[in-house]
Amino acid sequence: MARKEKSEYIIQAVSHALDLLEQFQGEDDELGVTELSKRLKLHKNNVFRLLATLESRGYVEQNRATENYRLGLKSLELGQTFIKQMGLLRQAQPVLEKMVEECNETSYISIFKDGFIVYLEIEETTMTVRVVPRIGIRLPAYCTAAGKVHLAFLREEELDKLYAKTKLLSFTSNTLSDLNALKTELEEIRKNGFAIDNEEYDIGVRCVAAPIRDYTRRVVGAVSLSGPSMRFTDERMEKELVPIVVREGKDLSTRLGYPTDKEA
Repeated sequence: MARKEKSEYIIQAVSHALDLLEQFQGEDDELGVTELSKRLKLHKNNVFRLLATLESRGYVEQNRATENYRLGLKSLELGQTFIKQMGLLRQAQPVLEKMVEECNETSYISIFKDGFIVYLEIEETTMTVRVVPRIGIRLPAYCTAAGKVHLAFLREEELDKLYAKTKLLSFTSNTLSDLNALKTELEEIRKNGFAIDNEEYDIGVRCVAAPIRDYTRRVVGAVSLSGPSMRFTDERMEKELVPIVVREGKDLSTRLGYPTDKEA
């Protein structure tokens, strides 16, 4: 008996659901039933049923103010799982080692989770005086370089929602505890492509971070260098450390499939 082609086993409803999810890959963060119906060439009732199913499982969510739909947290969780399983940490290890060899300061990879930065991988400096965040530790995003890299590429409504009920505590005199001041700095970060923590969480500690993007062009992590402020002088940051971090952020992004012909 002849073997069937895999295409003969395709379930049309599942295919339509995946087609629907893929509509959110472009610049449109939110889409309505009418627009999705036009794009998919499906009746509105069918689109609504697909959305209801995906919403019940957390893969899409509805903006109650606009009644449009956007990707849900379950989609993010799957993406993060893919990153862990298929490459971010595996690709990052040689990059972190290279950074330490080049400047002998602690380098690390982190991801964004629920308003916090979580450190996933660290390569330590050989210097006696060092800064070494523990793997798995969570730090507030708004007062860390890696965290601000992630916040800079959130939509403004996402940022407002994140800090609607969360007070920006001052850990040091340099902490940006005013949301408008933070937004101003985040705009500069988007423009420059890197973020700096100027003793904003710990006195005597400075950090620099750059975004890591994947093939979907989303920021999926941050690569950073941290150390004591006595070594992280303004001049050294500008001439040596920032260029290293920005370069390696772009390298890791390329390794994860970020198009090299697009601006990072």
